[in-house]
Formats: sequence, C-alpha cells, structure tokens
Amino acid sequence: MSGPALNSVAWFEIGSDRPEEVKKFFGDLFEWQFKLNKDLEGVDYHATITPGSPGPVGGIFDHAGKFDDYSVFYVLVADVPATVERAKSLGGEVVMEPVTDAAGVSFARLRDNTGHHFGVFSAPAPTE
Repeated sequence: MSGPALNSVAWFEIGSDRPEEVKKFFGDLFEWQFKLNKDLEGVDYHATITPGSPGPVGGIFDHAGKFDDYSVFYVLVADVPATVERAKSLGGEVVMEPVTDAAGVSFARLRDNTGHHFGVFSAPAPTE
C-alpha cells in the first residue's frame, strides 16, 4: 500500500476569511488545484491538489472571520481520540475536540506543551 506512514505529517490546512484570494495566490505560485469538499455540513472547505499528487494533500478552510488566519499541519495517526489523550498526558491542550466528517475522516486540533498549534487525523481504511 502506498501512502503516508502513520505518525508522519500528511496534510496541511490554511484558514482564511478570503479563500478565493488564497487559492489564486497558491494556485498561481505552485500550480495547485482546488476542489470544493462538502463532507462536513456547513463548512466551506477546498481540497488542495498539488502537482503530481494522486489526490488532495491539504485544504483551504473558509473560516468566515470566526478565527484568525492560520496555517497548520496534520499528522496521520491510527486513533485520534487516543492520540488526543496521550497529548494531554504530555502537557498538550485540546483546541478542537475530535470530529468525524461524512467520509469517515476523524480529526482534532491541539497545542503542544509550549503552545504550537497542530492537528491529528485518521482516515478510514481503503475499500478494495
């Protein structure tokens, strides 16, 4: 099976209240392409496809001014809730509790013990 290994950085996200401008900038700069993802109801999320990748490797989240703009990386893990608990035991803080979208992707956002923001996610096993 090809794909990112567990416990490796495997996704990125850029949050902005101006997603069209962000998409244009990165699209023009790196030839990224975007596809609207509707797997989480009420969320305007644009999956990001970079040259040579077989599918999305990141996303642009329209936070509609509800957050400060940000860029964050996500680490692929086997079990999001277990990883959240382990992070808390190491002094980490939960920024966003685990959620699961319609496609079965689970994710959460954390801060490490010194305040750095990052995410963790797991994806359902591929069907054959």
